[in-house]
This record gives sequence, C-alpha cells and structure tokens, in this order.
Amino acid sequence: MNILHSIAAALTPVGLLWTLVIIGVATFLHELAHFALARWQGVAVKTFSVGMGPVLLRRVWRGTEWRLSLLPIGGYVEIDGMAPAEGPDGVYRQPTRGFAALPNWGKVAVLLAGPLMNLVLALGLMTVTFTAQGVPAPDRARIEAVLPGSRAQALGLQAGDVITAINGRDLPHTYTVNGQPHAGWESLRDTLATSGPKTLTVVRNGAARAISFNWQARVNGIQQRLGIQYGPDVQPASVPLALKTSLQTTAEAVPQVLRAFGSLFVRFFTLDLSQDQNISGPIGTAQIVSQAAALSPWALVQVAILLNLSLAFFNLIPIPGLDGGRILLVLMSALRGRPLTLAQEQAINFAGFAFVMLLMTFVVVRDVSRFF
Repeated sequence: MNILHSIAAALTPVGLLWTLVIIGVATFLHELAHFALARWQGVAVKTFSVGMGPVLLRRVWRGTEWRLSLLPIGGYVEIDGMAPAEGPDGVYRQPTRGFAALPNWGKVAVLLAGPLMNLVLALGLMTVTFTAQGVPAPDRARIEAVLPGSRAQALGLQAGDVITAINGRDLPHTYTVNGQPHAGWESLRDTLATSGPKTLTVVRNGAARAISFNWQARVNGIQQRLGIQYGPDVQPASVPLALKTSLQTTAEAVPQVLRAFGSLFVRFFTLDLSQDQNISGPIGTAQIVSQAAALSPWALVQVAILLNLSLAFFNLIPIPGLDGGRILLVLMSALRGRPLTLAQEQAINFAGFAFVMLLMTFVVVRDVSRFF
C-alpha cells in the first residue's frame, strides 16, 4: 500500500488528464494518417478505434466503423488486406486485395504515414513555440538565477544579464571538445574550469559592461562555483527561422534518441532495472506531465513535442509489429521478388509482437521499481 501511495503522490488529477489528452491526440493523428493514405489509394478501412479494449460506442460512416473504446491508451485502424483473410473453408490465406494489392511504394506510404504525422506534429509545435518565445542564441549566455551569497552575487551579476564575450573574445556559435560539438554559450563552463584573471562582457538593459575578477578554479582540491544558473539567450524569430530551427533541433535529437533506445535495449537484455532520464514508462510520463502542468502551458507543449518525436522514432524501429518492421517486410519482399508466405509472415510478426510486449512490460516494471 505504501508503494501505491507513493505512486499516487507523484501524480495529479490534472497531470493524468493532460497525459491522456497528449497521448490521445498523438495516437489519434498517427492512426488518422494511416487511414488517410489507405483511403487515398482506394483501400477500404474497416475499423477506426479511438482507445483500446471493449467498445463503448460505434457508428458506421462512409464504410468505416468508428469506435470509442474503453481504455484510453491508444487506438488502431483495421485496413482491408493487411491481415490474413479467412476463406470459405475456414482456412486463413494470404490476402490478395486492398493493402496487399498495392504496389510496394503504396504499402510503404501507408505504413510511413503514421510516424511522419507525429514528426510533423512535433515540428509544428516546435515552430509555434519558437515563434512565440524566440529561438536559442548559441553565442550568448543568459543568466537565469544568481545564488545568494555566491561569488557571482559579490561581483554584481544579476538574473537577466547576458554574457556576450569572455576575456575580450565573443562567444562562438559552436566549439568542439573531444570531437563533440557544443553551443558557444557552454564555453563559460570550460572557462571557469581554469584559474586566472577573467573578464566577462555583460549586457544589461541594452548597455554592455565588463566585469573582471581573479578566479581560482579549485580550492583544497574542490571545484569552485561562480554561483549562477545559465542557458542560451533567445532572439525573436520569424516563422521561417522558427521552422528552420525546429528542423535543426529535430536533426540534432536523432542521435540522442537512438542512443536512448539503444540503452533501453541493452538494459532489457541484461535485465538492468536501474533508472535513467532518457526513457520513461507510463507512470514516469504521467509524472513528467504533472510537473509540466504545474509550470506553464508551454511546458506541456514541450512534453507533447518530446512524446511525438519519441513515438515517431520508436515506430520506425525495424521490429516486426511496429510500422518500421512492417516496412522492412515490404522491402524484403521487394528484394526477393515475391511476398513472404503466410506462415513466414505470421511467425515474424508474432515474434516481433511478443518482443514489443516484453519490452513494454520491462519499461513498466522499471518504472514501478523507482518506488521500491
């Protein structure tokens, strides 16, 4: 019972509601994209369900049965010709119509539409955010907070100050450390890692001033802190600049997402339940949304962006049962010059589905283990 109380304390009703809304919208648009590309190519869609499990409401409209199901944890579409068809003798055979009759590019288009929709949604939300709040300026560091009693406070640094140069040299847009690129504003950390005289050029209320001081990086072997919290400054952005920044941000996120999924698979195969900040299960996601809801609407938008990016990339992983796995099977059939047999396809899909279910179970168990 103590564990249940701990889990309940980490969540809020508003957070749970927003979690359902964010996941529901992301899933609905994902499935709607599959639906639209199938219908656009003349393929019937038998069922479109919002939610999973027992059906609460159903209505047939334009040849599709639209359902509202009990469990608000996703949704699905049943596209004609995607699943094996039962013959008059009760034996299941490889379908020959609908999705199965599409050319390979048409099949890939239907399968790719869902992840692309989530990617487009994330890009759209990012563009709106950058247009409203500005884009990061990598060559300027904005001080967000000054710790009381710190060296920074004694030097007269204030929250809102913008550092534009260090020791008379403008901050670069990017710089490289050990072969890894970093934004220029991060160079302040490396500057304070060495002792010696320092001069910060600070802009406050439009006026620049120089703040000079002698800095001792370590005292008795302990790394000293200036006592500021800082990040990149922001600059106003037009819609084209906001879109460009969104595309760059997404491209930069790809390696991080791939590393996060790679780490998850390693932890899964080694049964490592230790925590990290890269992958969250349903409880962790709801907790993050609860915290974001308490901050601001823009924080919720940030969570929606991350969730849609994660959903897009995860579904493109070439594991049977996911969109990426189905695309892989289509490409394999194209390379072979003939489709897989029904037995082969069913065995591959079953193995992929079982793997995904085990992976999801592992994520949930790891999520709950945080409260033990």
